[in-house]
Amino acid sequence: MELSSGGVSGLVFKQAIRGDLGKLSLDGQMLSVLMSFDGDKTLGRVADDLGLDLAAIRPITARLIKYRLIERIEAVVDAVDQEFMAYLVSQLSVAIGPLGGIVVEDGLEDLGFLKTNFPTHRTAELVNLLSREIQREDKRIQFKQVMLKKIKEKGY
Repeated sequence: MELSSGGVSGLVFKQAIRGDLGKLSLDGQMLSVLMSFDGDKTLGRVADDLGLDLAAIRPITARLIKYRLIERIEAVVDAVDQEFMAYLVSQLSVAIGPLGGIVVEDGLEDLGFLKTNFPTHRTAELVNLLSREIQREDKRIQFKQVMLKKIKEKGY
């Protein structure tokens, strides 16, 4: 698993059971990181809890994976509903014209998602990414405000 690329803060790991732990030597920081993976916390949350930044926790996590002490689990994530996606496309189309739908699909792809599986906790990130495509500052501000209101309304 490649941890050097972006978008790793949302990954979730759990400890793996191994019978040959006595053969491994872990320093205190590696042990702290290992003990923090509980199958619920994201990598970003573990880093925050331990006072580490992602650049510091990535190599530790990579070693723990290499030693087969942790394994990634697929977290069940709430996805935005299609009404939100339709609203997002319509609002971006108001700001930039008929290519709004294509720009949304490109933004989702850049973040590694589709319209059908975009996680609710990343909606603000998507709105910020898409707003960069809006040339006029007044339209960009209006788009962000309208979408922030919708995000709050939806409880994302």
